[in-house]
Amino acid sequence: MSLMPAILLGVLLLAGNAFFVAAEFAFVSARRHRLEETASGGGRLVRAAARAAARGGRQLSLMLAAAQLGITLCTLGLGMVTEPAIEHALAPVFAAAGVPGSLQLPISLTITLALITFLHMVVGEMAPKSWALTHPETAVLWLALPFRAFTRTVRPLIALLNGSTNALLRLFGVHQRDELATTRTPQQLAMLVGESGRMGLLDRAEHDLLTRALRVQQQPVGRLMLPIAEAAAVPAGAAHATVRRVASSSGHLRLLVNRGRPDDVIGVLHVRDALTQPGADPAALARPIPSIQPGTPIPEAVTVLQDAHAHLGLVTGASGAVVGMVSLTDLLGELLDTSAATTR
Repeated sequence: MSLMPAILLGVLLLAGNAFFVAAEFAFVSARRHRLEETASGGGRLVRAAARAAARGGRQLSLMLAAAQLGITLCTLGLGMVTEPAIEHALAPVFAAAGVPGSLQLPISLTITLALITFLHMVVGEMAPKSWALTHPETAVLWLALPFRAFTRTVRPLIALLNGSTNALLRLFGVHQRDELATTRTPQQLAMLVGESGRMGLLDRAEHDLLTRALRVQQQPVGRLMLPIAEAAAVPAGAAHATVRRVASSSGHLRLLVNRGRPDDVIGVLHVRDALTQPGADPAALARPIPSIQPGTPIPEAVTVLQDAHAHLGLVTGASGAVVGMVSLTDLLGELLDTSAATTR
């Protein structure tokens, strides 16, 4: 192959290598929720690229295998094309300089290796990697459609490579994952918040609020529990006057209904229901109340109450015995750092 076609083909292979490197790092670094947001807006081509990128993020092992295959093919092709071309181009120079024939091949190989290594590292690796890591969502939108087309074209070969890789990993007890972990533990988030505060990225109020929220994430609901013996309650069959008296003395809008013992709870009586139906048995008006373990984290307890559309929850021990009660107001007050309301 003459020098000019070899140079053109080498440039194409170098660009292809840069393409696959950028795609590899972009798919790893891009945030899926940002891609999904982009897919919901923008033009038709942008939406198609965002959808393709999001699908690629859910098939990470397939995407990485395709990128590695593309990088390998481009690298091998670059060496095969450039070495003969450079050797051919240097032949007149060697002849004019009187270089012995036995040294011409080693010298041309050395020059070719140095040139290819430099261009491959700078143009084919470092530059596209830096761009993809700096602008992952932009990079993946630009590259998603052609990369997905390449992946579909060589999918049988990728499946073979992936299957061989997974079989090898299983021999060592390693199981492949299709997605990167995108969540952070509370400890990691606490470190990020602390570092952001020290760097001045968060003001003092924001830092304190986030720090408290992360700390509360691990607090058990038992810490806010009111002992069941202290909860405002009325027995089943209680007279209307009794309900009004307990509600008035406690100041609560919701009362527990029990069977004569504080820990034998039937449900929750809303005082409004008792006032509108003065002759009804409190047990008949009682609404279901969910149970929560004392070790349940506060945010999880909030979710339990919200899912049950309940304002109060019973705290039950390991044996199932009722030991206390919590209110949604108290739980949210702890999460939001507000004073708990006096009404339940």
